[in-house]
Amino acid sequence: MTATPRPRLSPAEMFNMSFGFLGIQFGWGLQLANMSAVYERLGASPDRVPLLWLAAPLTGLLVQPVIGALSDRTWGPLGRRRPYFLTGAILASIALFVMPTSTSLMMAASLLWILDASINISMEPFRAFVADKLPVSQRTQGFVMQSLMIGIGASLANALPWAFAKLGVTGNTASGIPLSVRYSFQVGAAVFLLAVLWTVFTTTEFPPEDMAAFDRARRGKTGIGPLIADIAESLRKMPATMRQLAIVQLLTWLGLFCMWLFFVPAVARHVFGATDAQSAVYTRGVEWGGFTFAFYSLTCFVVALALPKLAEATSRKTVHAASLCCGGIALLSVSLIHNQYVLLLTMVGVGIAWASILSMPYAILSTALPAERMGVYMGIFNFFIVIPEITAALTFGPISRGLFGVNNPNTPLYFVLIGGGCLLVAAALVGTVEDGGARDVPEDVILRADQIEPLLVPESVQPVPSSGMPERKR
Repeated sequence: MTATPRPRLSPAEMFNMSFGFLGIQFGWGLQLANMSAVYERLGASPDRVPLLWLAAPLTGLLVQPVIGALSDRTWGPLGRRRPYFLTGAILASIALFVMPTSTSLMMAASLLWILDASINISMEPFRAFVADKLPVSQRTQGFVMQSLMIGIGASLANALPWAFAKLGVTGNTASGIPLSVRYSFQVGAAVFLLAVLWTVFTTTEFPPEDMAAFDRARRGKTGIGPLIADIAESLRKMPATMRQLAIVQLLTWLGLFCMWLFFVPAVARHVFGATDAQSAVYTRGVEWGGFTFAFYSLTCFVVALALPKLAEATSRKTVHAASLCCGGIALLSVSLIHNQYVLLLTMVGVGIAWASILSMPYAILSTALPAERMGVYMGIFNFFIVIPEITAALTFGPISRGLFGVNNPNTPLYFVLIGGGCLLVAAALVGTVEDGGARDVPEDVILRADQIEPLLVPESVQPVPSSGMPERKR
C-alpha cells in the first residue's frame, strides 16, 4: 500500500518540531567540552581519560537500535516518537544537574553513562520524526533546520562556562570542579528539558494509517531476531562505495575523538601553560578551550549552507577531501600556537571539516544504496562511527602510557596532533571512493521503504544529522 502523502509544513512548524534538538545538542556540547577536564579535576591522569569516555559509544550502540525499534511499535496519547523525547529529556536533565556535584571519578563516570543513555533515548527518534512528519520534498529543509539547532545549541553550550567566568563567577566545588562549569551544566539541564517540552507540546504526530495492522505487527514476532538477520545479510552485500567510505569514516572519526577528548586539556596545558589541573590557570584554559569549540559549531552552520553549491561546481569527493584537509591542518597547527586568540582560527578549519562530515559521506553513500534498503544500510554506516570511539576509549590509555609516559603533561597535545594526521589520511583516501553521482529515486519507493525497513538511525553517539535521502535532480 502506498503511503498517504504528508502535507507541507510551514517554517514555524518545522522550527517547532526541531527545537528540541537544540536542547539535546546543548547537553552534548557541555559534555564534550568539559568532561575530560572534569575527570582530571577529580584525579584522573590523562592516560585514563579515554577509558572513562567508553560510556558514550556503548550506550549509543545499544540504546539507539532498541529505542528505534520500540518507537516504531509505539502509539499512545503523545504519539510515537514524543514519549521517548520526553522520557530521555527528563532523565538527561537530572544527570546534567547532578553531574557537576560529583565527588569522585566513579560518581562522574556513572552519571555519564546515565546521561549518554538518556540523550540517546531523546535523540534517536528525532530523525525518524522528520521522516514521519515531512513530505519527501521538505525533508532536506527539515534536516537543515536540525543543523541550525545543532549549531546554536553547541555554540551556546561551549561558550557558557567562559561567559559565567566573564560575569565574575569564580571558585570551585568541594571536589574541585569550577563553579562556572557547575552552573553551566545546571543551566543546560533546564535548557534541555524546556526545549524538548516545546517540541512535545507544539507538535502532533500522524497515527498509523492502518491501526489494526499496526496492532497486529506489535503483537507479532518482529523484534530483535529479524533485525539482526537483516543487518547480517546487508553486511554481506555491502556495496563497494560503502566499504570504501567506511575506511574514510573510521579515520575521520578517530581524528574527531582525539580532538573531543584532548583539545580542551591541550589548550589549558599548551597554550595557557597550566601544570596543575587544580590551578586557576588551568580553569581559565579549560573555559577558553570550551569557548573555542563554539567557533567550529558556528563555522559549520555557515559553511553547510554553501557546500551543495560547491559540490555542484566541483564534486562531492573534492569538497569532502578539501574540507578534511582544512580540519587536519587546523589541528596540526595547534602545536605552533601559543596565543589564545589565534587558536580560534583552528576551529574555523575544524568547522569546515565538520560541515562536510555531517553531509558529504551520506550524500555519496545514498547514491550507492538500493532505495528499498536505505534505512538498514544507513544504520550500519553508524558502526563506522562507533567503532573508532570504542577503539579510542580502549587503546588511547595504553598508547599514551607506552609512547608518552605516565602523567605526561603534553599527552593531550600529542593526541590532538594525531587527530590532525588521521583527518589528512582520511582526506587522501577519499580519492579511492567511487561516487556514482546523483540518481533519481521515486518518492513512493522511499515512502514504502520508510514503512517496511527496521529503524536504524545513522546518528552516532555524537549528534550527526543526515537526511539519508538521495538528492533529487532538478
